[in-house]
Amino acid sequence: MQVMTLIPALKKIARATGAVIYDIYQSGEFEQEIKQDHTPVTSADIAAHEYLSAQLALLTPDIPILSEEDCDIAVAERQSWETYWLLDPLDGTQEFISRSGDFATIIALVHKNKPILGMIYGPKDDVLYWAVDGEGAYKETAVGEEQIFSHTCPQPLTSLNVVVSRVQNPDNIRHLVADDIDLELQSLGSASLKGCLVAEGKADCYIRFGITGEWDTAGTQCIVAEAGGAILDLNLAPLSYNQRDSLKNPDFIVLGDRNLSWSEILTG
Repeated sequence: MQVMTLIPALKKIARATGAVIYDIYQSGEFEQEIKQDHTPVTSADIAAHEYLSAQLALLTPDIPILSEEDCDIAVAERQSWETYWLLDPLDGTQEFISRSGDFATIIALVHKNKPILGMIYGPKDDVLYWAVDGEGAYKETAVGEEQIFSHTCPQPLTSLNVVVSRVQNPDNIRHLVADDIDLELQSLGSASLKGCLVAEGKADCYIRFGITGEWDTAGTQCIVAEAGGAILDLNLAPLSYNQRDSLKNPDFIVLGDRNLSWSEILTG
């Protein structure tokens, strides 16, 4: 498969999915309920899932689809997939509900348990990030497209600019990072958009505590890796994809500078 040839069509699909979400967002009329994992889901999540899944099935009918909104698939079946789409149609459902606008659509293509394509679209700011394995990472806005690179930190390291969730307790970050490093915290909603801030060098890292799914990180992982960074668990081990019964991620860090001594920075 020539993955790069999919990019033009995927850009259109990502933007159209974002438009489905944003139309509902602007109307203010949506239904909401709580899923079994105690996280919210709205009619916008479902509409985005249905549209995105249908469009990808038309684009690549032979590639199976795993979406946050349709993930009850036995591991034995999933592990027979060499290549599959991994989707979070609406990343940042709570931000959608609270009307912050910080939500996005995540599309990832996973091949042999590795994300090889990532695309993230934030409709509020009409910003699109994408990457293909070995081809670099890019950001596209109304003014054009540019390649992006993560930030290289000066050494010795004295401070870290950390992007965090709006509901994150800063004490958890402080306890994790070595005491002699000053922290500059900036808050944002969507997990994928926070990761993209690291990818484009606007934050040194993003530390995430709490439940996320593989669909939350796969697209971001490809983008961050192609920009020069990495996503690792807090023991600095790689995240896994489609290799376990559970699709839940451990706590993780999105880091921009792979050359830092992160084992010395994360002492908590």
